[in-house]
Amino acid sequence: MISSITKDHQRFRQIVKGKIREDLRRFLTRGELMGREGKRTISIPVRGIDSPRFRYGDNSDSGVGSGEAGAGDQADTEGDGLGPGGTQEGKHILEVEVSLDELADILGEELQLPRIEPKGHKQITSEKDRYSGVRPVGPESLRHFRRTYRKALRRQIMTGTYNPENPRIIFERSDKVYRSWKTVMSPQSNAVIVYMMDVSGTMGDEQKELVRLEAFWIDAWLRRNYRGIESRYIVHDVRAGEVDRDTFYRIREDGGTRISSAFRTARALIEDQYVPDEWNIYLFHFSDGDNSSESDSRECCSMLREHLLPMCNMFGYCQVASAYGSGNFVNVLHEHLAEEEKLITSRVNNKDDIYDSIKAFFAAGR
Repeated sequence: MISSITKDHQRFRQIVKGKIREDLRRFLTRGELMGREGKRTISIPVRGIDSPRFRYGDNSDSGVGSGEAGAGDQADTEGDGLGPGGTQEGKHILEVEVSLDELADILGEELQLPRIEPKGHKQITSEKDRYSGVRPVGPESLRHFRRTYRKALRRQIMTGTYNPENPRIIFERSDKVYRSWKTVMSPQSNAVIVYMMDVSGTMGDEQKELVRLEAFWIDAWLRRNYRGIESRYIVHDVRAGEVDRDTFYRIREDGGTRISSAFRTARALIEDQYVPDEWNIYLFHFSDGDNSSESDSRECCSMLREHLLPMCNMFGYCQVASAYGSGNFVNVLHEHLAEEEKLITSRVNNKDDIYDSIKAFFAAGR
């Protein structure tokens, strides 16, 4: 039977989720959320909600603020105040802990995203020994020294053989305690996301902030749909290379752009480490659409059609607006690969477009 306080807590969590859902588009664009991210939860400031708490005391009129004045009497305003009081109601801000899974579920419900069906039936797992208890027998290498010592000390004190002046502990067979283990199946990553980003001179800090925000929510949604996931990062100008996550968001180059270099690096990475029959592969490329030449754009289309699209669940191309980029690459993709269902494109001109971009990418539930 569910207790009343549990029901109240569940009701409060539903209220919190409702407020997050109402302001979801605004939450999607809050870069500080990523700074609040912990191992499992994110702290989110929610307006207009009072934290439930007990209130003590009686309902009499006596107490602080009581006196001889009557209702409607003018208050004494003489003093050293800084000015008249405000006339608008204050907004309550409550910090609530929300798990990434809860945020992903809210995102999916609000955007009406279908749950992703992983391709193939193989789940990659490995056996792992986990020490989860103790037992009275075992190899000496697994003897739990602290518990054995405490057990021997307790026995000597109870039998009166312990001498505080000569505190020598002698172990007996019955005192020894050994660590025990069990073999568990540890799920490994069965999906990989490969992020590619143009870091040439036309991609400034504003553009990379858009990429950073969208990649965060892409990660949250995919991790909700898979037991485990790996993320890999590739940056490129005229040359491409794999980097770590921090470098991916901070690096800035000043060269030209050759998008095919990123596609070629992604293909090599997948062919070397991820078998398409065993992995669900998601590729995302972010650029302002300014490529070095029309011939390189056509080469990219050939690589997509012949190599990348056949091996992945989805290829998402997100074109972010830049004052310096031509923005033509997305048009080339539409012209040459319009019939490819795995290729999905979106345009992000500002933070408000991230909401619609994520919906475009995952509406098909691939």
